[in-house]
Amino acid sequence: MAKQFDALSDDHSNFIAAQHMFFCGSAAQDGRVNISPKGMDSLRVLGPNRIIWRNLTGSGNETAGHLARVNRMTLMWCGFEKRPMILRCYGTARTLHPRDVEFAEFNKLFPPSDGARQIYDLQIDLVQTSCGYAVPYYDHQGPRDTLEKWTLDKSPAEIETYWDTRNQRTIDGMPTHILGPSDD
Repeated sequence: MAKQFDALSDDHSNFIAAQHMFFCGSAAQDGRVNISPKGMDSLRVLGPNRIIWRNLTGSGNETAGHLARVNRMTLMWCGFEKRPMILRCYGTARTLHPRDVEFAEFNKLFPPSDGARQIYDLQIDLVQTSCGYAVPYYDHQGPRDTLEKWTLDKSPAEIETYWDTRNQRTIDGMPTHILGPSDD
């Protein structure tokens, strides 16, 4: 049976720290719901009601477009290796881009990456756990280095060109503001 909490406990934070992957869910008032798997060293629990995670350059940019319209996000972790638990954090989030003052401060909390395009700052209003008994076991074999290698092969101008051509709109045509408010 699911249990609900107002904030993350130490046990919840420890569970999050032990996971190699999490999922981000977002949706605007219309269009498609997006659920993305996230990995690498991209998430920090800053307190019982606050998580930040860094989004690296990729093929889509749905979360940024959704948050520009409807300020809600869900993060989810599954215990694939040992503990059979699913943990979800629900809340509101803001998007920070490299041009924003706070971006540099938060970005220092992560390993260097020229591909960092947003940091999401989630204010948690509900934490929910459920059993996870039907989640299969998976063995973690290590992180992929494909995205890191792709980024290392690009100049800052080439990454910005990629953002311009591939990351300015969601699949439903919503602006992501990756290059600024004028990308509407």
